[in-house]
Amino acid sequence: MSGDRKTVIKGNPSQYVKLNIGGSLYYTTIGTLTKLDTMLRAMFSGRMEVLTDSEGWILIDRCGKHFGRILTYLRDGTLPLPDNLVELCELRAEAKYYCIGELAADCDAALSRRRQVQAEPICRVPLINSQKEEQLLISSSSKPVVKLLINRHNNKYSYTSASDDNLLKNIELFDKLSLRFFGRVLFIKDVIGSNEICCWSFYGHEKKVAEVCCTSIVYATDKKHTKVEFPEARIYEETLNILLYENRVGPDQELMLATSSLALSSYTSDEDEERSGLAKLRSNKQSNQ
Repeated sequence: MSGDRKTVIKGNPSQYVKLNIGGSLYYTTIGTLTKLDTMLRAMFSGRMEVLTDSEGWILIDRCGKHFGRILTYLRDGTLPLPDNLVELCELRAEAKYYCIGELAADCDAALSRRRQVQAEPICRVPLINSQKEEQLLISSSSKPVVKLLINRHNNKYSYTSASDDNLLKNIELFDKLSLRFFGRVLFIKDVIGSNEICCWSFYGHEKKVAEVCCTSIVYATDKKHTKVEFPEARIYEETLNILLYENRVGPDQELMLATSSLALSSYTSDEDEERSGLAKLRSNKQSNQ
Protein backbone atom coordinates (compact mmCIF):
# COMPACT_ATOMS: atom_id res chain seq x y z
CA MET A 1 0.00 0.00 0.00
CA SER A 2 1.14 3.56 -0.68
CA GLY A 3 1.03 4.48 3.03
CA ASP A 4 3.27 1.62 4.15
CA ARG A 5 6.70 2.60 5.43
CA LYS A 6 9.66 1.07 7.16
CA THR A 7 10.57 2.22 10.65
CA VAL A 8 12.56 1.18 13.69
CA ILE A 9 10.61 0.23 16.81
CA LYS A 10 12.32 0.75 20.14
CA GLY A 11 10.52 1.74 23.28
CA ASN A 12 9.68 1.00 26.88
CA PRO A 13 8.88 -2.69 27.57
CA SER A 14 5.42 -1.68 28.82
CA GLN A 15 4.63 0.12 25.58
CA TYR A 16 1.87 -1.51 23.53
CA VAL A 17 2.20 -2.10 19.80
CA LYS A 18 -0.36 -3.11 17.17
CA LEU A 19 0.45 -6.12 14.99
CA ASN A 20 -1.17 -7.13 11.72
CA ILE A 21 -0.09 -10.75 11.09
CA GLY A 22 -1.41 -11.70 7.66
CA GLY A 23 -4.71 -9.92 8.36
CA SER A 24 -5.08 -11.12 11.97
CA LEU A 25 -4.76 -8.25 14.47
CA TYR A 26 -2.95 -8.51 17.81
CA TYR A 27 -2.20 -6.01 20.57
CA THR A 28 0.69 -6.68 22.94
CA THR A 29 3.67 -5.09 24.68
CA ILE A 30 7.24 -4.69 23.54
CA GLY A 31 8.25 -6.47 26.74
CA THR A 32 6.39 -9.62 25.66
CA LEU A 33 7.84 -9.51 22.14
CA THR A 34 11.41 -9.09 23.41
CA LYS A 35 11.20 -11.48 26.38
CA LEU A 36 13.04 -14.33 24.65
CA ASP A 37 15.96 -14.25 22.24
CA THR A 38 13.97 -14.61 19.01
CA MET A 39 13.49 -12.82 15.74
CA LEU A 40 10.72 -10.81 17.41
CA ARG A 41 13.24 -9.42 19.91
CA ALA A 42 15.43 -8.32 17.01
CA MET A 43 12.41 -6.66 15.34
CA PHE A 44 11.23 -4.75 18.42
CA SER A 45 14.51 -3.83 20.11
CA GLY A 46 15.61 -1.46 17.34
CA ARG A 47 17.96 -3.85 15.58
CA MET A 48 15.69 -4.31 12.54
CA GLU A 49 13.36 -2.17 10.52
CA VAL A 50 9.70 -3.13 10.51
CA LEU A 51 6.97 -2.31 8.02
CA THR A 52 4.01 -0.24 9.24
CA ASP A 53 0.87 1.02 7.51
CA SER A 54 -0.68 4.49 7.65
CA GLU A 55 -2.65 3.58 10.81
CA GLY A 56 0.41 2.43 12.70
CA TRP A 57 -0.14 -1.31 12.43
CA ILE A 58 3.10 -3.24 12.20
CA LEU A 59 2.85 -5.62 9.23
CA ILE A 60 4.26 -9.15 9.29
CA ASP A 61 3.67 -11.27 6.22
CA ARG A 62 2.81 -14.54 7.94
CA CYS A 63 -0.38 -16.48 8.65
CA GLY A 64 -1.82 -15.15 11.90
CA LYS A 65 -3.64 -18.37 12.85
CA HIS A 66 -1.10 -19.43 15.47
CA PHE A 67 0.37 -16.09 16.50
CA GLY A 68 -1.79 -16.07 19.62
CA ARG A 69 -0.07 -19.30 20.68
CA ILE A 70 3.29 -17.69 19.94
CA LEU A 71 2.43 -14.79 22.27
CA THR A 72 1.26 -17.20 24.98
CA TYR A 73 4.58 -19.04 24.80
CA LEU A 74 6.52 -15.76 24.99
CA ARG A 75 4.54 -14.70 28.07
CA ASP A 76 4.50 -18.00 29.98
CA GLY A 77 7.42 -20.01 28.63
CA THR A 78 5.12 -22.97 28.08
CA LEU A 79 2.22 -23.88 25.82
CA PRO A 80 -0.30 -26.73 25.51
CA LEU A 81 0.42 -28.14 22.06
CA PRO A 82 -2.48 -28.78 19.67
CA ASP A 83 -3.73 -32.36 19.35
CA ASN A 84 -4.43 -31.96 15.65
CA LEU A 85 -1.48 -33.13 13.56
CA VAL A 86 -1.88 -30.42 10.89
CA GLU A 87 -2.04 -27.65 13.49
CA LEU A 88 1.00 -29.06 15.27
CA CYS A 89 2.98 -28.93 12.01
CA GLU A 90 1.76 -25.40 11.34
CA LEU A 91 2.78 -24.25 14.83
CA ARG A 92 6.23 -25.80 14.36
CA ALA A 93 6.68 -23.86 11.09
CA GLU A 94 5.75 -20.58 12.81
CA ALA A 95 8.07 -21.30 15.74
CA LYS A 96 10.93 -21.91 13.33
CA TYR A 97 10.15 -18.74 11.37
CA TYR A 98 10.28 -16.60 14.50
CA CYS A 99 13.40 -18.52 15.68
CA ILE A 100 11.75 -19.75 18.89
CA GLY A 101 14.00 -22.76 19.21
CA GLU A 102 12.54 -24.34 22.36
CA LEU A 103 8.96 -24.24 21.06
CA ALA A 104 10.05 -25.72 17.73
CA ALA A 105 11.89 -28.49 19.64
CA ASP A 106 8.76 -29.21 21.70
CA CYS A 107 6.75 -29.55 18.49
CA ASP A 108 9.39 -31.86 16.97
CA ALA A 109 9.33 -34.07 20.09
CA ALA A 110 5.52 -34.27 20.04
CA LEU A 111 5.56 -35.21 16.36
CA SER A 112 8.21 -37.87 16.99
CA ARG A 113 6.16 -39.43 19.80
CA ARG A 114 3.09 -39.42 17.61
CA ARG A 115 4.95 -41.20 14.79
CA GLN A 116 6.20 -43.87 17.20
CA VAL A 117 2.69 -44.50 18.51
CA GLN A 118 1.25 -44.66 15.00
CA ALA A 119 4.06 -46.89 13.71
CA GLU A 120 3.80 -49.43 16.55
CA PRO A 121 0.93 -51.84 15.79
CA ILE A 122 -1.08 -53.40 18.58
CA CYS A 123 -0.72 -56.87 17.13
CA ARG A 124 1.34 -58.34 14.29
CA VAL A 125 0.00 -61.34 12.37
CA PRO A 126 2.45 -62.66 9.75
CA LEU A 127 0.97 -63.91 6.48
CA ILE A 128 2.80 -66.96 5.12
CA ASN A 129 2.50 -68.78 1.81
CA SER A 130 5.07 -71.55 2.08
CA GLN A 131 6.04 -74.33 4.44
CA LYS A 132 9.56 -72.90 4.68
CA GLU A 133 8.23 -69.60 6.01
CA GLU A 134 6.04 -71.47 8.48
CA GLN A 135 8.91 -73.56 9.84
CA LEU A 136 11.16 -70.52 10.15
CA LEU A 137 8.56 -68.58 12.14
CA ILE A 138 7.71 -71.49 14.43
CA SER A 139 11.34 -72.42 15.12
CA SER A 140 12.35 -68.83 15.86
CA SER A 141 9.38 -68.03 18.12
CA SER A 142 9.79 -68.12 21.89
CA LYS A 143 6.00 -68.32 22.20
CA PRO A 144 3.53 -71.07 21.38
CA VAL A 145 2.01 -70.68 17.91
CA VAL A 146 -1.53 -70.74 16.54
CA LYS A 147 -1.85 -70.96 12.76
CA LEU A 148 -5.03 -70.53 10.76
CA LEU A 149 -4.96 -71.83 7.22
CA ILE A 150 -7.75 -70.17 5.29
CA ASN A 151 -8.26 -70.37 1.55
CA ARG A 152 -11.75 -70.62 0.14
CA HIS A 153 -10.46 -71.14 -3.40
CA ASN A 154 -8.83 -74.49 -2.65
CA ASN A 155 -12.22 -76.18 -2.93
CA LYS A 156 -13.22 -78.14 -6.04
CA TYR A 157 -16.80 -78.81 -4.94
CA SER A 158 -19.64 -76.44 -4.25
CA TYR A 159 -20.05 -75.19 -0.68
CA THR A 160 -23.00 -75.94 1.55
CA SER A 161 -25.29 -73.03 2.40
CA ALA A 162 -23.73 -72.16 5.78
CA SER A 163 -20.11 -72.60 4.74
CA ASP A 164 -19.37 -69.03 3.70
CA ASP A 165 -20.76 -67.73 6.98
CA ASN A 166 -18.68 -70.25 8.94
CA LEU A 167 -15.52 -69.27 7.07
CA LEU A 168 -16.06 -65.68 8.19
CA LYS A 169 -16.72 -66.82 11.75
CA ASN A 170 -13.41 -68.68 11.82
CA ILE A 171 -11.57 -65.59 10.58
CA GLU A 172 -13.35 -63.35 13.10
CA LEU A 173 -12.47 -65.71 15.96
CA PHE A 174 -8.83 -65.78 14.83
CA ASP A 175 -8.74 -61.97 14.86
CA LYS A 176 -10.36 -61.86 18.29
CA LEU A 177 -7.94 -64.40 19.77
CA SER A 178 -4.90 -62.71 18.22
CA LEU A 179 -5.85 -59.38 19.81
CA ARG A 180 -6.50 -61.02 23.17
CA PHE A 181 -3.40 -63.24 23.40
CA PHE A 182 -0.87 -61.52 21.11
CA GLY A 183 1.51 -60.93 24.02
CA ARG A 184 1.61 -64.65 24.86
CA VAL A 185 1.04 -66.46 21.56
CA LEU A 186 2.33 -65.96 18.03
CA PHE A 187 -0.60 -66.00 15.59
CA ILE A 188 0.14 -66.64 11.93
CA LYS A 189 -2.15 -66.90 8.93
CA ASP A 190 -1.53 -69.21 5.98
CA VAL A 191 -3.29 -67.99 2.85
CA ILE A 192 -2.09 -70.37 0.11
CA GLY A 193 0.03 -72.95 1.89
CA SER A 194 -1.72 -76.27 1.15
CA ASN A 195 -4.83 -77.93 -0.24
CA GLU A 196 -6.78 -77.37 2.98
CA ILE A 197 -9.57 -74.82 3.10
CA CYS A 198 -9.94 -73.97 6.78
CA CYS A 199 -7.71 -75.55 9.40
CA TRP A 200 -6.32 -74.50 12.79
CA SER A 201 -2.90 -75.79 13.93
CA PHE A 202 -1.41 -75.40 17.41
CA TYR A 203 2.34 -75.58 18.08
CA GLY A 204 4.29 -75.79 21.33
CA HIS A 205 8.06 -75.95 21.58
CA GLU A 206 8.31 -76.05 17.75
CA LYS A 207 6.06 -79.14 17.44
CA LYS A 208 2.45 -79.46 16.36
CA VAL A 209 0.43 -80.54 19.37
CA ALA A 210 -3.13 -80.20 18.06
CA GLU A 211 -5.14 -79.55 14.92
CA VAL A 212 -8.74 -78.58 14.26
CA CYS A 213 -9.85 -79.12 10.67
CA CYS A 214 -13.07 -77.27 9.91
CA THR A 215 -13.97 -78.84 6.55
CA SER A 216 -15.56 -82.09 5.48
CA ILE A 217 -17.17 -83.62 2.39
CA VAL A 218 -20.90 -84.32 2.47
CA TYR A 219 -22.74 -86.39 -0.11
CA ALA A 220 -25.96 -85.32 -1.75
CA THR A 221 -28.01 -87.38 -4.17
CA ASP A 222 -26.37 -85.85 -7.19
CA LYS A 223 -22.89 -84.65 -6.14
CA LYS A 224 -20.40 -83.92 -3.39
CA HIS A 225 -20.38 -80.72 -1.36
CA THR A 226 -17.79 -79.15 0.93
CA LYS A 227 -19.00 -78.27 4.39
CA VAL A 228 -17.17 -75.69 6.51
CA GLU A 229 -17.83 -75.88 10.25
CA PHE A 230 -17.16 -73.51 13.12
CA PRO A 231 -16.15 -75.59 16.18
CA GLU A 232 -15.77 -72.52 18.39
CA ALA A 233 -15.61 -74.32 21.75
CA ARG A 234 -12.87 -76.69 20.59
CA ILE A 235 -10.81 -73.86 19.11
CA TYR A 236 -11.02 -71.97 22.40
CA GLU A 237 -10.04 -75.12 24.28
CA GLU A 238 -6.97 -75.78 22.13
CA THR A 239 -5.92 -72.13 22.35
CA LEU A 240 -6.05 -72.28 26.14
CA ASN A 241 -4.20 -75.60 26.11
CA ILE A 242 -1.42 -74.10 24.00
CA LEU A 243 -0.77 -71.56 26.76
CA LEU A 244 0.70 -74.46 28.76
CA TYR A 245 3.67 -74.29 26.38
CA GLU A 246 4.61 -70.76 27.44
CA ASN A 247 6.84 -72.40 30.02
CA ARG A 248 9.97 -73.73 28.35
CA VAL A 249 9.72 -76.86 30.51
CA GLY A 250 6.30 -77.55 29.02
CA PRO A 251 3.22 -79.18 30.53
CA ASP A 252 3.40 -82.21 32.78
CA GLN A 253 3.62 -85.05 30.26
CA GLU A 254 2.74 -87.75 32.82
CA LEU A 255 -0.46 -85.88 33.73
CA MET A 256 -1.40 -85.41 30.08
CA LEU A 257 -0.67 -89.09 29.35
CA ALA A 258 -2.67 -90.24 32.37
CA THR A 259 -5.59 -88.01 31.37
CA SER A 260 -5.57 -89.23 27.78
CA SER A 261 -5.23 -92.87 28.94
CA LEU A 262 -8.18 -92.43 31.28
CA ALA A 263 -10.29 -91.02 28.49
CA LEU A 264 -9.20 -93.84 26.18
CA SER A 265 -9.96 -96.56 28.76
CA SER A 266 -13.34 -94.99 29.48
CA TYR A 267 -14.14 -94.93 25.80
CA THR A 268 -12.90 -98.54 25.37
CA SER A 269 -14.91 -99.86 28.29
CA ASP A 270 -18.07 -98.21 26.98
CA GLU A 271 -17.41 -99.66 23.56
CA ASP A 272 -16.81 -103.15 25.01
CA GLU A 273 -20.00 -102.92 27.03
CA GLU A 274 -21.96 -102.01 23.92
CA ARG A 275 -20.42 -104.89 21.96
CA SER A 276 -21.18 -107.30 24.84
CA GLY A 277 -24.80 -106.18 24.84
CA LEU A 278 -25.12 -106.72 21.10
CA ALA A 279 -23.58 -110.18 21.44
CA LYS A 280 -26.12 -111.11 24.11
CA LEU A 281 -29.01 -109.91 21.92
CA ARG A 282 -27.77 -112.02 19.00
CA SER A 283 -27.33 -115.03 21.26
CA ASN A 284 -30.85 -114.68 22.69
CA LYS A 285 -32.31 -114.29 19.20
CA GLN A 286 -30.58 -117.42 17.94
CA SER A 287 -31.71 -119.48 20.97
CA ASN A 288 -35.32 -118.42 20.45
CA GLN A 289 -35.37 -119.52 16.83
